Amino acid sequence: MLKGKKILVGISGGIAAYKICNLVRLFIKAGAEVRVIMTPSATKFVSPLTLSVLSRNEVIINIFNESDFSKAESVNAGTWHIEYGMWADVFLIAPATANTIAKIVCGISDNFLLSAVLASRCGIIVAPTMDEDMFKAQITQDNIKKLRERGIKIIEPIEGELASGLNGIGKMAEPEDIFEFVRLYLKDKKDLINKKVLVTAGPTVESIDPVRFISNYSSGKMGFEIAKAAFERGAEVTLISGPVNLSAHSKIKRIDVQSAQEMFTAVKDNIKGKDFVVMAAAVSDFKPKNISGRKIKSINEFNLSFSYTTDILHYLGKNKKRFKLIGFALETENEIANAKKKLKSKNLDMIVLNNPSVEGAGFGTDTNKVTLIDKKDVTELPLMSKRDVADSILDYYVKNLS
Repeated sequence: MLKGKKILVGISGGIAAYKICNLVRLFIKAGAEVRVIMTPSATKFVSPLTLSVLSRNEVIINIFNESDFSKAESVNAGTWHIEYGMWADVFLIAPATANTIAKIVCGISDNFLLSAVLASRCGIIVAPTMDEDMFKAQITQDNIKKLRERGIKIIEPIEGELASGLNGIGKMAEPEDIFEFVRLYLKDKKDLINKKVLVTAGPTVESIDPVRFISNYSSGKMGFEIAKAAFERGAEVTLISGPVNLSAHSKIKRIDVQSAQEMFTAVKDNIKGKDFVVMAAAVSDFKPKNISGRKIKSINEFNLSFSYTTDILHYLGKNKKRFKLIGFALETENEIANAKKKLKSKNLDMIVLNNPSVEGAGFGTDTNKVTLIDKKDVTELPLMSKRDVADSILDYYVKNLS
């Protein structure tokens, strides 16, 4: 199942380290090539010799391996972290302690494993393990959130008996489950190679005066997940985003904008040569007619007059030539009917309908519940992560529009 895949396994100092022996055996049995890195603390829980025998490769622990310097012909001594980072198809860190997770977030590289993380060119998967209170601590949750935002995959810990003797969440997922997670990760499709996609994300903001504006609650998460998924499936991605607190892969062309007009201009300037466009941004429909050059003073009341912003989706639908166009419809009533109307009026190839009042599908969440609608079919999807929604949208494109 994993024949020819190169898996780098990083083991930090958690009691679950002993379970990695079985995981390495599963990888080898499935045809993968495995190399193992251990932190010095990890060697207290499982023997490097055991893992070396099982992986059929030398286990690396120290940044500077003294045995290397005893060989005059060894020109790679001290740079293995670079070579390993370039070699692997995936870098799995299991178990990942709270300490290791925190250091990854901060970019600390005081051991070989952490240095390899910084040098890695492949995807990284982290399997946290620690006592329940440590896992639930706000700082740990913040660190895990930051890993996700940087595109690192998390294998959630499970509930069970912990090393402390307590029962709770924090136990590392079982080797068989980690194996399956990695297998599916490496099976990820590369069906968008040579495709060029433009994705819009986030809100736009329209100034009232130098300190005030109107906008909406969009976090940009859905659009960023679409951009990330398309990139990981091989596409060349241009991401045009309103103001959000999210990061994107350095190889994704990112253009940051503020207003609807700025987004419209960026879309027009970057639409040439695209194969498909996904308009996931929540573009403001209105803007103040007059923007005050000075802060409006506090008074009992004042009136604002608004005008419409440029309808970017309508422009794209009207001028659609060689690209396919996917839009979003946020509806709170008569959802299907309104989405179908928008599909037709904007000349879209498909529209993604969602209702923010549905539990788990509101602004700022990591999940969404959507319905995919085209001229023939209405496909309602269950509640799922926004990454899974992104892949469902891209699956639709590959199957029906490419």
